Amino acid sequence: MSENHHDKLGLHKDLSHGPREHVAHAVILKRAKLWSAVALVLLLVGAGATVATRVLHAEQLAKATEQNSRVFVSVIHAQSSANAGSVTLPSSLQGLIEAPIFARSTGYVVRWNKDIGSSVAKGEVLAEIDTPEVDKELAQAVAAKEQAASSLELAKSSAQRWEELRKKDAVTQQELDERRSAYTQATANFEAANANVGRLKKLEGFKNIVAPFSGVVTRRNVEVGDLIGAGSTGTALFTMAQVDPLRLYVYVPQAFSQQIKVGETVSISQTELADHVFQGKIVRTAGAIDVATRTLQVEIRVPNADKKLMAGSFVQVKLPVSGSTNALQVPSNVLLFRADGTQIAVVDEAGKVKLHTVKVGRDLGKVVEILSGINATDNLILNPPDSLSDNDVVTVKKPEPKKETEAGKAHS
Repeated sequence: MSENHHDKLGLHKDLSHGPREHVAHAVILKRAKLWSAVALVLLLVGAGATVATRVLHAEQLAKATEQNSRVFVSVIHAQSSANAGSVTLPSSLQGLIEAPIFARSTGYVVRWNKDIGSSVAKGEVLAEIDTPEVDKELAQAVAAKEQAASSLELAKSSAQRWEELRKKDAVTQQELDERRSAYTQATANFEAANANVGRLKKLEGFKNIVAPFSGVVTRRNVEVGDLIGAGSTGTALFTMAQVDPLRLYVYVPQAFSQQIKVGETVSISQTELADHVFQGKIVRTAGAIDVATRTLQVEIRVPNADKKLMAGSFVQVKLPVSGSTNALQVPSNVLLFRADGTQIAVVDEAGKVKLHTVKVGRDLGKVVEILSGINATDNLILNPPDSLSDNDVVTVKKPEPKKETEAGKAHS
């Protein structure tokens, strides 16, 4: 093809570049294609990693959702009631005698001699009261008594003179009767004045607040300078308790009431004194079943010479009784109270739940007797959720292995 033809087509040779320039241009194009390919590969790899991460996250989320949707439960087996031999009931310790101490006279507290925790003997002074108003009333009453005594003496002598004058017919019978009446009235006035003095002297004696029995001061509600009033309408000045022996009351279910015997020994335990088991004795019963609770009130005395037990403490009382031969005992926290009756959730080896309607026997405090509806080999769900239904699938928690103690490690 000729140059003229090239010119006509608008194609011109670039004569300004030689062979070297063509080679360099080719190298640049080749490198550009290479970097483009690398960038494309990196882009594809990044996209693949993003997709893989999202897929992994979705799988993890699905596993977490499945894990959270699973219901984990703990199970327990029922125990035979035939060998129970006792029933444990809660109670609170009380002082054998407990009494609030009130003032019998109005006045101001001068001093208090005993504080909380103090042991006191009967008749010992707990506090002293200043009673200025009573003191003044007593002084007035003494003066009134003396005045009444003088009036009585005058009326007596006058009546005696008129008696003699009447014998001589020097005075009328009317005048004598008037003197006799004046003497009788003076006698009554003197007796009233004397009684008033005695009353105020008694109030003076109430300046000292004394212990009505031997025991321990469990509360003090007075300070020096307090104005206190007579009577029991206000706050007690002190509270006292006799703490040896102590007493407690338990309310025994009707099913055990026939087995409670006066004089029988019972065991008493306190969580804070786990190493000690205290003995008490049944001293009396109410002799009748409370129709509201179907229980028998029982009073128990507990010796407390060492003062380890304190009034007001929560304790557990174990009473010796015999159980039912065919009944099973379960904790009260396995029961479900539904419209169909009392039920217990049982889980099989596959984790499937079956709700069993049961017949409840005696309430033994922490446990209850089940007369029918379950077997001793059933896996009973502890603390079942209210939403639990038949055929629900649950996962049974495996009991955690007991940690080896330091002594065990050293021995091994």
